[in-house]
Amino acid sequence: MSLHLRRDLENLNRQVLVHAGRVEQLVDEAVEALCDRRYDLVQQILSEDDVVDRDEVRLEEDCLKALALHQPVASDLRRITTILKINVDLEGIADLGCNIAERAACLQAFPYFPTPDELATMAENACLMLRLGLDAFVKSDTAQALSVIRMESRVDDQNRDIIRELSTLITRDTNLVEPALHVFSAAQNIEQISDLAENIAEEIIYMIDGEIVRHKFSASQKAKT
Repeated sequence: MSLHLRRDLENLNRQVLVHAGRVEQLVDEAVEALCDRRYDLVQQILSEDDVVDRDEVRLEEDCLKALALHQPVASDLRRITTILKINVDLEGIADLGCNIAERAACLQAFPYFPTPDELATMAENACLMLRLGLDAFVKSDTAQALSVIRMESRVDDQNRDIIRELSTLITRDTNLVEPALHVFSAAQNIEQISDLAENIAEEIIYMIDGEIVRHKFSASQKAKT
């Protein structure tokens, strides 16, 4: 590997980790806004998304520049293409965080609506998947990346439990339909964050081993592995 390529790869690694840190913070704040009714955080979260968008564009440009200048092969090529994919996933996660914050803002009109207890646990699991996936990137740890993939089915189960609880609430009281739909939408966003965290883990396995594991595991296989 040339000195210039090594320098550019190190720069890309730093950029994606800074980008990831901002996205993690945004999602954490969005979950706090939703579960703890911290409506004061909503505008701050939406402002932070503008910074994330700029990070995403700059990182993509630098990845494309590195590909054009160095024409890397093998593991170096896999690393840059993986960073490109993770970059897109992180931007998508930030957008989902903004959606969660907006649902939290809508719930301000329904202060007595009982948010399902499992929602906070589901959000914690989705955020943990993201953190562990990014840690697997730093450590080049396929075992940890696989553990993230296994966690996704747990979040799916929690999402289904929340949907059942919300359905029961609105069956008993149709006045709760509107706030229930806001919570349902937020839960779907959290579930999608876990999906993107799983994507990141799959991309890391490809980066390290050159193996494409996307679509390899069914839900039942994830639960058993």
